[in-house]
Amino acid sequence: MTQHSSAPATGTAPALRTDASGESTGWWRDAVIYQVYPRSFADGNGDGMGDLAGVRARLPYLADLGVDAVWLSPFYASPQADAGYDVADYRAIDPMFGDLHDADALIRDAHELGLRIIVDLVPNHSSDQHEWFQRALREGPGSPLRDRYHFRPGRGPKGEEPPNDWESIFGGPAWTRTTNPDGTPGEWYLHLFAPEQPDFNWENEAVRDEFRSVLRFWLDMGVDGFRIDVAHGLVKAAGLPDMGSTGQLKLLGNQVLPFFDQDGVHEIYRSWRRILDEYPGERIGVAEAWTPSPERTALYLRPDELHQAFNFHYLGTGWDAEALRRVVDESLDSMRPVGAPTTWVLSNHDVVRHRTRLGGGLARARAASLLMLALPGSAYVYQGEELGLPEVTDLPDEVRQDPSFFKDNGQEGLRDGCRVPIPWTSTGPSYGFGSGGSWLPQPEEWGELSVEEQTGDPTSTLELYRSALAVRREHPALGAGESVEWLEGFPAGVLAFRRRAADGSGEAFVCTVNTTGSPVELPAAPGRVLLASGAYDGGALPADTTVWWTA
Repeated sequence: MTQHSSAPATGTAPALRTDASGESTGWWRDAVIYQVYPRSFADGNGDGMGDLAGVRARLPYLADLGVDAVWLSPFYASPQADAGYDVADYRAIDPMFGDLHDADALIRDAHELGLRIIVDLVPNHSSDQHEWFQRALREGPGSPLRDRYHFRPGRGPKGEEPPNDWESIFGGPAWTRTTNPDGTPGEWYLHLFAPEQPDFNWENEAVRDEFRSVLRFWLDMGVDGFRIDVAHGLVKAAGLPDMGSTGQLKLLGNQVLPFFDQDGVHEIYRSWRRILDEYPGERIGVAEAWTPSPERTALYLRPDELHQAFNFHYLGTGWDAEALRRVVDESLDSMRPVGAPTTWVLSNHDVVRHRTRLGGGLARARAASLLMLALPGSAYVYQGEELGLPEVTDLPDEVRQDPSFFKDNGQEGLRDGCRVPIPWTSTGPSYGFGSGGSWLPQPEEWGELSVEEQTGDPTSTLELYRSALAVRREHPALGAGESVEWLEGFPAGVLAFRRRAADGSGEAFVCTVNTTGSPVELPAAPGRVLLASGAYDGGALPADTTVWWTA
């Protein structure tokens, strides 16, 4: 893995957004960030698998859509045991996606289009094919390389039991036993995910040094930030204590666990923030942190730590007006003390697409999207949601690749359904994804939802997103902010809030959302209609419909 030896360097970023005084305004505070899952976005070489060349060719589409930044899921050298989240070399591109020159060209083209690039970083674990781990196995007990991971002797008379009772997120024990170089049973190693993903020991200084170096490598390449996978998982409780219970997956996000959301992670991110701040262009860190509360999430976003964190509490909220109002208030209230923007997200590569998850079909999905884009802060869009794609729920078992699908008692194992390659054209063997077919089969109705089919149709979901992102960018009351003003006097099941520009100038913005299954009469028109998620003639607000107003 010597690909990184010839790494080209860009070291540049798009021009900063500034205020009247010329001071930077923090582009991430109101950014719309588009997630690209490289396997499934566009295939540039016709092998049936998406790649960086395919992403690069489609960057003009993303610029035209109106997003501010592109987040790329992992493209590093990897055996692909978990779709690239098992990294063998953090400074090399997996050949299935291209090489470092492809990455350099993509970053340059994105910057020329005014798009920023955020790359995934996977610091909780590596691949079991990583050079460090392979050396640790070869050298056996006592190797200093073993201290870079969590190797432990087993329990029981012959060490035949795992060192503790922790369970893998993908099902089964979180420990796998090794075989010594002489063929005898050996120590166990920790993997909170698949056995092919051994957890790093972040108490080891060599691990910390390595990732500071990796950060600089990609910042020198010109990336604008990092989405940090399992950001809450790096530090484990001292002594790796037993949980004392089974079914630990059910506790995720409900309490602080000995392997997640330990306070020691914050020292790591403070050191990373110092590196990010050394570079021009406001480079950022984004935490994927599953925590028990918005207040715990906010700890990752103190002024000397990271810039954003995914709002999983919002993503997990159903289509219910009271629950949505509550989570919006909790999210904004928790971010305000640390001065960080709230983020909003409906779909990603790990969850059922929101068109399917929320129920109610396309109408409800469109209404949820306009609500999300109206809230103060930064919004994330997962590839294909702007096309109104549903979850693919009928994939045959033989084509599935989600590792948790093959485990017992772990995640549901159905993440492939949101990862089916997206359609670009209305016809063709892969609907424009690439000339060599598609690594996961696409539904027959994909052509009707393609970019080609929807472009120019004013009633399409794609044109709704394009319009919404344009209004969001232009209206002075939209984008960044710390609060909403809830409007009272509306019928049950209707959310209504007002937003104003930070300086109080310009027209106010009002968003009304009918989460019920029936039309609802509004007490009065809040202003002039800017945009509606469905057909709206100015009378009763239809079921599962969001309307944007200005006054």
